[in-house]
Amino acid sequence: MLIDVSDLKGFKIAASDGSLGTVTDFLFDDESWTLRWIVVDTGTWLSGRKVLLPVSVLGHPDITARSFPVRLTMAKVKDSPTIDIYKPVSRQHEERVYGYYNLSPYWGTGFYMGGYGDWSAGTSEAHYADSRRRQDELYRLRHQKDDLHLRSMDAVTGYNIEATDGAIGHVEGFLVDDEDWTIRFLNVDTKNWWPGKHVLISPRSAQQILWSENLVNLDIDRQTVKDSPAYDPSAPVDGALEARMVGHYVQKPKSH
Repeated sequence: MLIDVSDLKGFKIAASDGSLGTVTDFLFDDESWTLRWIVVDTGTWLSGRKVLLPVSVLGHPDITARSFPVRLTMAKVKDSPTIDIYKPVSRQHEERVYGYYNLSPYWGTGFYMGGYGDWSAGTSEAHYADSRRRQDELYRLRHQKDDLHLRSMDAVTGYNIEATDGAIGHVEGFLVDDEDWTIRFLNVDTKNWWPGKHVLISPRSAQQILWSENLVNLDIDRQTVKDSPAYDPSAPVDGALEARMVGHYVQKPKSH
């Protein structure tokens, strides 16, 4: 099912033994256009501290109760690594959080999967720890120059959208698939170009994001956007409309 992320803000995060706080933001990977982290405001419970939770711990949202179940306890979250949400999230911090929760990181080293990785019966703890250290170091060397691609959805909301032949509007929201947390479409308000219209743009059409200019450049022209299937923001996007939207942007020739 496709969900507008803005509808999830304010949802309660329900641990197995109590409430952790409320959703305030999501961080997404701007290369794969996938949600990676949920930002939770713990309120008075942890004196206003905000924590990051990987989306892999989320259950399906309860729309009626406006809550997310998570496979964690309050004590586990309380002792999690601290983070300054006003600074970029480094890969090192991501590794610490995944390691703390004993989960496999989304970039896939295979270590934090319930404590297994390449461990097998008969392997000594010392040998396993040594093997893990060696592979951790190998991963660090391979990725020490990686560029960071985590972005705040709050920050990107409002960015201007530019087609190859002119501006079309600004980012109003994001539609995500609650099965794999991929961003399927950007909801774009075109009021300064095409009054009264909202359109859906596939992230595949986002050629470049200029963070310093708050701008998303597309590799399609305005007419391609105008020819896209009609979108009503007040109605849910069903499978048929999603398929037509995807087909429209995939099959349309790129503008140069």
